[in-house]
Amino acid sequence: MKTSRWALYALTVGAFGIGVTEFVIMGLLLDVGRDLGVSVATSGLLISGYALGVVVGAPVLTALTQRWPRKALLMTLMGIFTLGNLGCALAPTYELLMAARVLTALAHGTFFGVGSVVATSLVPQDQRASAIAVMFTGLTVANVLGVPFGTWLGQHAGWRATFWAVSAVGVLALAVLAAFVPARAGATGPASLRADLDALMRRPVLLGFATTVLGFAGLFALFTYIAPLLTRISGFGDAAVSPILLVFGAGLVAGNLAGGKLADRHLPATVLGSLALLAGVLVLTGWALHSRAAAVVAVGLLGAASFATVAPLQMWVLEKAQGAGQSLASSFNIAAFNLGNALGAWLGGVVIAEGPGLASLAWVSALLPLGGLAIAAFAMLMERRPRPNVATA
Repeated sequence: MKTSRWALYALTVGAFGIGVTEFVIMGLLLDVGRDLGVSVATSGLLISGYALGVVVGAPVLTALTQRWPRKALLMTLMGIFTLGNLGCALAPTYELLMAARVLTALAHGTFFGVGSVVATSLVPQDQRASAIAVMFTGLTVANVLGVPFGTWLGQHAGWRATFWAVSAVGVLALAVLAAFVPARAGATGPASLRADLDALMRRPVLLGFATTVLGFAGLFALFTYIAPLLTRISGFGDAAVSPILLVFGAGLVAGNLAGGKLADRHLPATVLGSLALLAGVLVLTGWALHSRAAAVVAVGLLGAASFATVAPLQMWVLEKAQGAGQSLASSFNIAAFNLGNALGAWLGGVVIAEGPGLASLAWVSALLPLGGLAIAAFAMLMERRPRPNVATA
């Protein structure tokens, strides 16, 4: 059991590095733009390019490497991640920086997708969702500690220094994966792309993807615009935004671990309950933003509620895919999380620019996880319906 625990921690280190490199660019856009001579809007495409790399890379790379041993694949992915960040640190032009970001993103979805399968193979049956949550703790800690530190480092030593530091994290992750992940971890027998695709097209799996997209779209429809919400509606100064985001990060860690524990006890109830909780917290946030103290509490609750959904949704898709199709389905679900991020950010912008405006964003955002809740409930209801018996003469 101690060996399994260290293997989970090795996955957590990799998740931490990936989390930092995904989100730290948000705090360095001005520095990158000034250094490479591009506008802030053009710099912002580095975020979109990364997300596109995740959405495309997760299923494609997983399908192409389905016959690889899981440990060898994870180490290769971490090697790609490290090379991509080295490319970012050395990139002399914006175009090469974008290419390096996309290369890095290719490893993201497959690492989390395959890593989820490996994590569940390391623990007893009743601890699988918690194992996924432990791995995703690396992503949450990246938001709490890694991203603020990476932003500070980039602003004081140059944005390239941040990518050098993340590359060092990649080397560390590669070493601990090699040392602690068992060679046969996550093995599922002979792989067949056709069998994987058949598993992917099962109705419960497809409904699981849709639930994931809508759940995280609800979060990012609001969270993408958290700075203007806090400054224009709650009345905070610009300097207060970063400390408040630390509260959000603390909520991410707590909610992620709690969601994993609850999902191990009763997965369907946790999927439904976490989505309902997220919708409720988004509604609450709409009122809380008009009070500074209440806004801080709501931001922490939003972090907890949003990541309480991650391990249950990932575990639900894994259960419905079954067998050798789990790696591909798991990676597709990671792509679904990122698709939800992009969809939510776009929808939030539409609400602000064309709809009821910034003040109504929280309530509109709540409709998305409610849609996910309806889909999940429908999927579970369909599973409970008895199949009709075929009478024989």
